[in-house]
Amino acid sequence: MSGNRNRPRIVIKPDIRLDTSAANSVAGGGGNLVAAPNLDRSTQIKVGEQVIEIDPDNVTVIKELGHGAYGIVELIQHEPSGVKLAVKKIRASNLQDETRLLRDMEVLVKSRGCPTIVEFYGAIFWESDVYLFMEIMDSSLDKFYRLAYAMAAAGTGTSPAVPEAVIGRIAGSVVSALHYLYTLKVIHRDVKPSNILINRTGIVKLCDFGISGYLVNSVAMTNEAGCKPYMAPERLRPRPQGYDIKSDVWSLGLTLFEIATGAFPYPHGNLFEQLKSIFQDPPPKLPANRYSPEFEDFIVRCLEKEYQNRPNYLQLLELPFIKTYADADIADFTRVVLDSAPEQCNSASPSSPGKQPSVATPPTGSPPVPT
Repeated sequence: MSGNRNRPRIVIKPDIRLDTSAANSVAGGGGNLVAAPNLDRSTQIKVGEQVIEIDPDNVTVIKELGHGAYGIVELIQHEPSGVKLAVKKIRASNLQDETRLLRDMEVLVKSRGCPTIVEFYGAIFWESDVYLFMEIMDSSLDKFYRLAYAMAAAGTGTSPAVPEAVIGRIAGSVVSALHYLYTLKVIHRDVKPSNILINRTGIVKLCDFGISGYLVNSVAMTNEAGCKPYMAPERLRPRPQGYDIKSDVWSLGLTLFEIATGAFPYPHGNLFEQLKSIFQDPPPKLPANRYSPEFEDFIVRCLEKEYQNRPNYLQLLELPFIKTYADADIADFTRVVLDSAPEQCNSASPSSPGKQPSVATPPTGSPPVPT
């Protein structure tokens, strides 16, 4: 993000208000990325209580944190202040990318102040790229749980590798975030471990709203792209009446199952076999005697094939599994796991269901089990 100072810049302040009709125009095939949103132009953003002047010439890229289908995430430092930020760099090269960008920004802006959704500071448009500035989190859950399992395999972690209290706290945070989105009439549509972030203090936040959608009468009709192995059966086999938030409840159940067992529950490496298993096989169940009956019940409820039988978010929040760990302190555990191989937490390689990437040798000493 360094270079010619003569290049034009448009900076979006964190208190922007996006013009939803413009975003819908883009989604429907009209408008263009720069002209569509009704945005302030400014060079300042507010990070906590500090106001800083952001310019691609006064920031330094420290490293790449990850990348996905339509953008990369980098760790940067604002040189005048020393403030570090996460920035998602997106090149809106086609209509689909423009639509995702607008939706991602819109949801981030509307969700400011929600403690379980990643905090958004502001954005700039620079040449053909858009930069979304967000708070720094230490890892995504796909990398985090694999580190925990690597430590357990080496005899330096806990048994089970991810204690139930940690999973319960994760579940409560994600359900709270999804319910907050529902109050905005938004459905996430891409719940999976790589879209859930965690830090060393045990804070868990939901991110990546590029394929989220708006609900009409609590129902979504469009079949946006997403990660098919995590999709609910009713999304894989679209119905004329659409689908609702309970499709994300299914995705949450698969996500928690994967974290709890260390493996994606359906065959990996062959998408056809995965989808066939989702439709034909019984829903996955947790291994016996590894976790509590309350957690087993939670997974069973989330992975009901008939979406009508799945609980909604408020019902999930009232289940004993969520309520038991609502105030669990998981900071010591997350800190030890994340510090075991920090370079793996910031790996740029995207993960895939069931794949076990290599990890660095964990240190000696077991992480404390949260209570």
